Amino acid sequence: MDATKQVLIFDGDCAFCSSSARLLRRMTKNKIPIEPYQKLDLESLGLTSELTSKAVYFVSSKKRFVAAAAIAQALIESQTAWALAGRFLKLPVVRNIAKPIYYLVAANRHRFPGGTPECQLPQS
Repeated sequence: MDATKQVLIFDGDCAFCSSSARLLRRMTKNKIPIEPYQKLDLESLGLTSELTSKAVYFVSSKKRFVAAAAIAQALIESQTAWALAGRFLKLPVVRNIAKPIYYLVAANRHRFPGGTPECQLPQS
């Protein structure tokens, strides 16, 4: 992967995820590439469709972040006013709360506005 390459990866088959990605693009003024996993060579990023269908990932040349940590890192890397929110999300107490909330939302994304039955995660 290119040393300057970074990308936030989401589930493009999920209407809720796609709507959230559009909002994040506006928030970060398109400074961070945000792409559906279905359009990427996941193997080259060290990921699989099984992983990326369950949570958002932020991949840079240095590290991979998942779920709430991915959103936090994308906000920080955007170098917009939203970077402050990203730093807040990385505080230990906030991070410990944000992680289970992220997965609760992910498990119920088909129930949120913009969500469809196709957004439902497969039962493990």
